[in-house]
Amino acid sequence: MVAAAADSSVSPGCTVTTGPASAKAAAERRPQVLVIAPHGSYRTAPFLAAAHDLGVDVLIASPGKHSIVSAYADGLHIDLHDPEAAVRAIEEQARRRPFAAVIPTDDSTTEIAALAARALHLPHNPPEAVRYTQRKDLARARLQAADVPAPAHRVVDLRRPLAGQLESVRFPCVAKPVSLSASRGVIRADDPEGLRAALARIERILAKEHELTEEEHRHVLVEDFIPGTEVAVEGLLEHGRLRLLAVFDKPDPLDGPYFEETYYITPSRLPPRVQEQIRQQIHAACAAYGLREGPIHAECRINDAGIWVLEVAARTIGGLCARLLRVGTGFGLEELVLTHALGRPLALPADTGAAGVLMIPTTTAGILRRVEGQSAARAVPFIEEVVIYIREGYELVPWPEGSSYLGFIFSRAPTPQQAEAALRAAHAQLNIVVAPLWKGNLAIAAGSTPGVAAGTASAFV
Repeated sequence: MVAAAADSSVSPGCTVTTGPASAKAAAERRPQVLVIAPHGSYRTAPFLAAAHDLGVDVLIASPGKHSIVSAYADGLHIDLHDPEAAVRAIEEQARRRPFAAVIPTDDSTTEIAALAARALHLPHNPPEAVRYTQRKDLARARLQAADVPAPAHRVVDLRRPLAGQLESVRFPCVAKPVSLSASRGVIRADDPEGLRAALARIERILAKEHELTEEEHRHVLVEDFIPGTEVAVEGLLEHGRLRLLAVFDKPDPLDGPYFEETYYITPSRLPPRVQEQIRQQIHAACAAYGLREGPIHAECRINDAGIWVLEVAARTIGGLCARLLRVGTGFGLEELVLTHALGRPLALPADTGAAGVLMIPTTTAGILRRVEGQSAARAVPFIEEVVIYIREGYELVPWPEGSSYLGFIFSRAPTPQQAEAALRAAHAQLNIVVAPLWKGNLAIAAGSTPGVAAGTASAFV
């Protein structure tokens, strides 16, 4: 059955007709796209909405068999931990009605999407290339082999004595898990004592991650800290060629000791020649991994020594920040990804102003009581929306253990400077009231898991 939007009996893009035969004929004329999503992904609804606007049918493949959301419950049910079985189920579904494209929404679905698209002879990334984007140690090795500037690194085995492994580490350095995302467990160390403390802390974080492999539990990446200006990049690959959609400035210095995101501002204030150099370096990184098709989200640092690739993910930007793409492109990110996948890319217009988002940082551990000043924040000129995602009574977990933001503030303004200033002024209006975390009030959190309580907003890297 074609997935329908939540609480709707009509499939996305469906045209109402007068009889079953004509409805079936009309459906078969429309392209159908398979979107592979973990249950509850915040990216699913925007893809459904974009497909509806484009007259495209979407089938959601997910583990959400018993979901109350029809897009999941009525979709194709697969086990994300069993890629071979998932691909067989997708192939069987495609024999009933072919798919025009396969699109992953999150890191956990990119490899299955690549395997499925390959099996269906659709444009795809090689599965091994996607795997590189999910493993920081493998990614660093690929970049090094291709002479793409990236931090010098080493892989530390937590089960072996550390002394010999850390002898030649240069400081400052950054220690990070090889497979977690959203800056979880990423810690800067300025001396040997700090590095040992960081590794012990990361080991405790990894011990709570039950879905990691043995190799991912025991290995940590230690790399040089790269100073400089950081940017995020959104793009689309077509036959290996990178098309830039947006470069986001990160105006706050991200020097650690932890690396949660804060401000994203677009369009970038960097000179066009620097932005082209960024595109070239990310293009080189994608080529080193073997990525060829679909959306990418990347992070780079820029200093006097050049442009350094920190991360490349084979997916779109996370959180609600995809809405920033409407400024400068005039289209939603999901619309751009769908039309690209269907082979009918959209022409991008000239810049239409500036926009920004603040991922409201989680700075204090405890139980959220309330967020005061929201009305005053919304009243700041150029502020479009203030969204608080974590509910009152739920636990706040700061980085590096946490990975969820309190919420988002969005601005839209004539210039990037005004967009940034509006976000800072609105954030200053907020007073976040947090109660200390005592064992007694864990019950208030209604069984929430630290950092992933209902209503949280995931970070995006």
